[in-house]
Amino acid sequence: MRRPIALFAIFVPLAAFALFLSVPIIPAHAAGGSEVSIWGDSYGLADFERDFDDDTKVWKEVQASIPPYPKAENLIPFEVSSATRNKHFVDLPSVSIGADGVARYTVVVKSPAGAETVSFEGMRCESGERKLYAFGRADGQGGGEWSRNRYARWDAIKGRQQTSYHRELYFHYFCTIEGTGNLKTIHHLLKTGGLYDRRSGGLFSP
Repeated sequence: MRRPIALFAIFVPLAAFALFLSVPIIPAHAAGGSEVSIWGDSYGLADFERDFDDDTKVWKEVQASIPPYPKAENLIPFEVSSATRNKHFVDLPSVSIGADGVARYTVVVKSPAGAETVSFEGMRCESGERKLYAFGRADGQGGGEWSRNRYARWDAIKGRQQTSYHRELYFHYFCTIEGTGNLKTIHHLLKTGGLYDRRSGGLFSP
């Protein structure tokens, strides 16, 4: 009468262990294998081990170079929320990924009244922070000039604020579960409307 209980005691741990091994978010691939993610890059066991070692290193920010002032023909619109009437744009040529893993970009915000805000910013995906490097001022002739932000610092991105364009850029354009996305994929997402398609409720294919 005790045999079924003994078999049950053996089966449950084995089943739990098998379920644990089947969870896809653990990058434990077969020897020599790799898995292609939706971001278009391969991530193998060697990458995981290297990244684990990198986590022990002190992060150091590289000095940001301010890009040319944005031109109207290079502005890519992106949707933020129905809660705001402002229109948001990213200057595509300004987008870069630094050696420090920071995504840097110029963003333009236009209000219904015609006011325009231009800023050069950085986003650190690993920590969920953003930084304002410089303010832009248009000259009325299609160009403008930059003024460095003397008080630039890293601030947390407000993930629950519906009108935050930083939140939108973080979740749908610049960042992945592995950190900052690659530049090719970021350009693709900016041109196609982001990772998540609000109209169909599905994912865009990079």
